[in-house]
Amino acid sequence: MRNKFLTTIFTLATGALCMQGCSKKIDEAYLNPNAPVRVPIETILPGVIGGLTSFQSANGTLYGVQQDATYIGRYVQYFTTQTDNENYARMGGVTGASDITGGIWAAVYYGHGKNVNKIIEWGTEEEKWDYVGAGWAIRAWGWLELTNQYNEGVLKEAWNASLSQFPYDTQPEFYDSCRATCFRALSFFNRKDGSVNTENFAKGDAFFNGGDVNKWKKFVYGILAKTYINLSAKNLFAANNYAFADSAIKYADLAMTSNDDNAYVKYAGGLQSHTNNYFGPLRGNMGAYRQCAYIADLMSGRNSSAFKGVSDPRAWYMLRENNSGNFQGFIPWRGGNTPGITTAVYPHNFWGNFATPNSTVAPTVDSSRYIWQNTSPWPMMTASEMQFVKAEALYRKGKKAEALAAYTNAIGLNFDMLTTVYPQHIPAANVITPAVKAAYLADPAVVPALPDNLTLTHIMLQKYIALYAWGIHQTWVDMRKFHYTDIDEATGKQVYADFTPPSGQYAVATNNGKLVYRCKPRYNSEYLYNVPELTRIGAFETDYITKECWFSQK
Repeated sequence: MRNKFLTTIFTLATGALCMQGCSKKIDEAYLNPNAPVRVPIETILPGVIGGLTSFQSANGTLYGVQQDATYIGRYVQYFTTQTDNENYARMGGVTGASDITGGIWAAVYYGHGKNVNKIIEWGTEEEKWDYVGAGWAIRAWGWLELTNQYNEGVLKEAWNASLSQFPYDTQPEFYDSCRATCFRALSFFNRKDGSVNTENFAKGDAFFNGGDVNKWKKFVYGILAKTYINLSAKNLFAANNYAFADSAIKYADLAMTSNDDNAYVKYAGGLQSHTNNYFGPLRGNMGAYRQCAYIADLMSGRNSSAFKGVSDPRAWYMLRENNSGNFQGFIPWRGGNTPGITTAVYPHNFWGNFATPNSTVAPTVDSSRYIWQNTSPWPMMTASEMQFVKAEALYRKGKKAEALAAYTNAIGLNFDMLTTVYPQHIPAANVITPAVKAAYLADPAVVPALPDNLTLTHIMLQKYIALYAWGIHQTWVDMRKFHYTDIDEATGKQVYADFTPPSGQYAVATNNGKLVYRCKPRYNSEYLYNVPELTRIGAFETDYITKECWFSQK
C-alpha cells in the first residue's frame, strides 16, 4: 500500500514538474503581448515626447495639443474652416459619441500615462536621473494642460488599476500637484550621480531638448511661471498681494531667456505620416483652414485701436497672403461666406495654394512657411512667451518701466525666432532685416515711448501674435482670464480690442447665450464608465462647456 502511495506521489510530482517545464517553454516561446515587458527607457521617451503634439499608436492616434488646437483655434479666432455657420466656430461643443477635444485627456492618461510611469520607475531602478526628471517634467506639463482645458480630472487615483471608476479632483489640486511635480523633476535634473549620462539621455531626447538637462530645467521653470500668471485674473493678485506676480517673474527669469533655450518638438520627416508635422502638407490635415479676420486685421493695422495703421512684417512669416498680396481672414462662424471676402481677396491656405479659393490641397511646389511645413519644429515654450509672462506680472505690480522693457524684449525675441528658425519661402521683398525689426519696435503705436502709456492690451495682443497657431491652448487660457471681452481700465476698451464672439443667430442655442470656458472630458473613456462622476460635476448638462474654470474666476 505504502509503495503504491509513494509511486502515486512521485508520478504526480513528475507530472507537475513536466507541466511546469512545458509551461515555461511555452511562455518563453509565446510571450503574452499584454504582460509587462521591460524595454529600454531610451526607446519609450521619444514616443512620449511625440505625445506632446500628436501621439501615434496602434490603438489610436492624434493625442496631444495639435488636433485639439484645430478646434480651440476657432474659439480664439486664430484660424477656422471655410464652412459657413460651422459649429465650433460658433463656440459649439461635442455632441454625441465623439472624442473631439479629447486629445489632451488621451495624451495625459493614455499616450503618456503608464509610459511616463515606466520611465520614472525603471529610470529610478537604473539610476538614470535625467530620464526620471524628464518623466516628472512631462507629467507636470500634462497636469497643467489637462486642468486648463477640462478643469476637473483624475489626479490622486489616476493610476489605481483596481478601480473601474475614477473620482475627479479640483483645479486647485491640479495646480498644486503640478508645482510639486515640477520641483520633483528639478530635484532629479540636479543629480549628477548614478547613471546620468548626457550622451545616453540625448538618445531618447533627440526630438525635444537633445539631452540638454539645462534646457529641460528651463522648460520646467516655464511651467511654474505659467501656474502663477494663469491666476492673474483672480483676487490672488489684488489688494497689493504680489506674491503670485513675484513668483511668475522669478520663474520666468529662470526659464527661457534666449531663443537658444526654446523648447521645440522636432520631426524626422520622410514619407511616413507620423514622422511629419500634423500641420504640414504631407499629412493633409489643415488644407481647408484659413486665418481668421481678427489676426489678419491685427497684423495689418486694421484693428480700430490696437497697433492701428501698423503693418506687421511678421505677417509674411505667420499668415498667408491672397492674390492681391495682402492679408484677409474669415469671421469664424461665416467661413468662406465672410462678408467682403471675394475671390480677389480670398486668403490662400497655409501651404500656399494659389488655385481655387476653396482649395484644400497643397500646391504642386511646396511653399509652406512657419509651423505649416512638414518638418517645422513645433514650439512648446519660448523665451518670447516667458518675457510676456514677466511683462504682465510686472505691469500688475505697477512696475511699468520694467514691464515695458520685458514687453519690448518679448517682441524682439519673437522676430528673431521667425527669422532664424522659420525663414523658408519668404518673398525676398518681405524678409525681415534688422532695420525692419528696429523700425517696428520704434513705432509708438506698438512700443509706447513712455512706460505709463503701456497697457494690458499691448501686452496681451502682442503675446497673442507671438503665440499664433502653436500656443493656442495658452492663448485660450489668457482669453478666458479676461472673459474674452473684459475691459482694460487704462483704455476703457476691451483688453482684446475688437474681439467679437458669435452672438444672435450665430451663437449655439444650447450654450444659453454664454461662451465656452472648458471642454468635456474625453468620451471614449469617461462617458462610457465614469458616469457617476460626470453627473456629479454636471457634465451631462447641455451648457456644461460654458462653466467657468477656477483659474479665471474672480
